[in-house]
Amino acid sequence: MSDIPMEAAGKPDDVRRALALLNAAGARIGNSLDLETTARELLDVGVPQFCDLASVDLYQEVLAGDEPRPVGPGDGSGELRRVGFASSVSEALPSLARDGQQGRACSSPVSVGATHCYPVHTPAAIALRTGHVQHVPGQDGTVPAQFGAVVQSTLAVPMVARDRVLGLVHFSRVKGSEPFGERDAALAAELASRAAVCIDNARLYRREHERALILQRSLLPPGDPEAAGLDIACRYLPGNATEVGGDWFDVIELPGHRTAVVVGDVMGRGLRAAVAMGELRTAVRTLALTTDMEPAEVLGALDEIARGLGDTPRSQRGGTDDLAEVYLATCIFAVYDPVSRRCTIANAGHLPPVLVEPDEPARLLDVPKGVPLGVGGEPFEEIETELPDGAMIALYTDGLVESREHPIDEGLDALRDALTDATESLENVADRILTTLNVHHGEDDIALLVARVQGLPAESVGDWTLAAEPRSVARARELTRDQLADWNLDPIADTAELLVSELVTNALRHGAGDIRIRLLLDRTLVCEVWDAGLVQPRRRRAHVTDEGGRGLQLVGLLSTGWGSRRTHRGKTVWFELARPGRDTKPADPTEALLSLF
Repeated sequence: MSDIPMEAAGKPDDVRRALALLNAAGARIGNSLDLETTARELLDVGVPQFCDLASVDLYQEVLAGDEPRPVGPGDGSGELRRVGFASSVSEALPSLARDGQQGRACSSPVSVGATHCYPVHTPAAIALRTGHVQHVPGQDGTVPAQFGAVVQSTLAVPMVARDRVLGLVHFSRVKGSEPFGERDAALAAELASRAAVCIDNARLYRREHERALILQRSLLPPGDPEAAGLDIACRYLPGNATEVGGDWFDVIELPGHRTAVVVGDVMGRGLRAAVAMGELRTAVRTLALTTDMEPAEVLGALDEIARGLGDTPRSQRGGTDDLAEVYLATCIFAVYDPVSRRCTIANAGHLPPVLVEPDEPARLLDVPKGVPLGVGGEPFEEIETELPDGAMIALYTDGLVESREHPIDEGLDALRDALTDATESLENVADRILTTLNVHHGEDDIALLVARVQGLPAESVGDWTLAAEPRSVARARELTRDQLADWNLDPIADTAELLVSELVTNALRHGAGDIRIRLLLDRTLVCEVWDAGLVQPRRRRAHVTDEGGRGLQLVGLLSTGWGSRRTHRGKTVWFELARPGRDTKPADPTEALLSLF
């Protein structure tokens, strides 16, 4: 029912016209959560049924999603942007420029898209400041100059929602039409009020969407990540402009120049899906970096975490009951070792990777498809496959290959057809995939990660096995110095030699079996010391009177990173050193030793 009082509505015919106009407004305004579209819907209702010319101006902060200014404070001269203008009389003015749309003009003193301010003492500024409709005899410079001679009456109507002013609507009538009266002013205020509520809802939605999108993008790796033995190209496309989803990808550098790649898809959409994605991505990074478990074990632990997140008590989720399903996710996790050139892959309900080997057609890898994360009850399996140098592997989410118009089988065939040349630039490959496949359906997000493998050459690996005896410490130092001399890394030879001797000594004292030393050279130098002992090294702070206990402290001081991981037959302790360069000064072992005492 209209909010216009009957005494203001006038005659029965006028009442019927007013109600018909308000019914049209209710049906046509607010069908979109886009601010500009809602403003144009108001113009479609008002012109020509209510007026001959109309324009809508919105405050800049409203368009940015910020809180509108309250009625009263200020002088009404804030910066606005014209988001729409409509006219029904342009046919009588052939000199007026047209935009090709029936009944719309694109010429105005303030063109659509331009920003402007109303002077403080104008009716427009007064309407913005007071929140009340202002009558303007003739026109006040807000309509096209070509209309200036024919406009006889204008209403400056503030758009007020929740006691806050979002912008201003100008309704104008030309000579020959009935001038605006009090009942017209009441009807104009009602139209503007209804549109203002819809625009404010769209503003709130835009703000939440942009915040969710910022959150989602901040949780994805910036740019194309780098990794030893892998060239990588990544793409991420949001599903549509109104909601964010939970698709993600990640590249995690592991000890020994190994690399973990992961692609996942949280079921559901919206802010909570983006938050769930961030929590699961953080969890998988933590599991991969701190535990260094096999891919199947990582997914098993991630499944426990996902179920724990879904079991959050109702009182802690704002009284909702559907958060658990947000933490159902599919995920594929792969670890590539550039030394052995082997890739270990585990799958949690995700689509299989596509592998392209040199001179071979693209094929889907047969990876056992486990249950999605959060379901529980089933162990995950993994496969291990050797990837030749130059092979290309693609991981992706279902939005790339599936939509309502295209079943998943067709999408997978199209993806394989797009991956034809393993030697092509990865950036070109990723772009061609997005160009060839149906990626504009707007139904789901799309994450794509394409990697080309290139193992470490034999001359970049030093690998020796020494007996578990004291003289092996000196032999380890000798082998390290000779290898670094061959690699022209003499500036860091002293540091590497000292740290190798510390790790070999620890392996002799606390480990078991033969000792294996491996040096790996890529973007950094990595040294690994292997033994059959199961006890992980633990760093402790030695007291001044202690004769030992400073070895791992020294490793931590002189290296750029160190750690240990389990192996099938014991453990590996490793450290990493930056390669010497113009901006890199090698650490001084003498200074580090003195700092420990």
